[in-house]
Amino acid sequence: MTIAAILSGKGHDIVTVTAGDSVRDAVALLATRRIGAVPVMDGDNVAGVFSERDVIYCLKEGDTSVLDRRVRDVMTAPAVTVSPEDAVMGALSLMTRRRIRHLPVIERGRMIGIVSIGDLVKYRIDRVEADAAAMRDYIQQA
Repeated sequence: MTIAAILSGKGHDIVTVTAGDSVRDAVALLATRRIGAVPVMDGDNVAGVFSERDVIYCLKEGDTSVLDRRVRDVMTAPAVTVSPEDAVMGALSLMTRRRIRHLPVIERGRMIGIVSIGDLVKYRIDRVEADAAAMRDYIQQA
């Protein structure tokens, strides 16, 4: 099971922001799209990832002006990434170790998608359920 399999089912639609965008605009995008994070682009390169957590950490310190700052000031950088050939279990392990929930997918230096921990867990559950159903069918036919 590879990241490519996740993207083939999920699609390659990518929502991004730039490092110079305001945090206010990025938060509005997260809310409108009902997503938890977006890759931050610097030209064609992924400069980092901007997430709900980034805003929360700033607010925790009492920085209520965070919405007027630029994404580059609060994003998580550098971005931790995976390739389409990486194994789903390896990506899940990476997310657990790094305590992150989103991974941009990079192929030949270009971002082709993003996967979340929810995408990976859903895929794993679907595979386990399919294997269990196949095993039940096999036993019933024997």
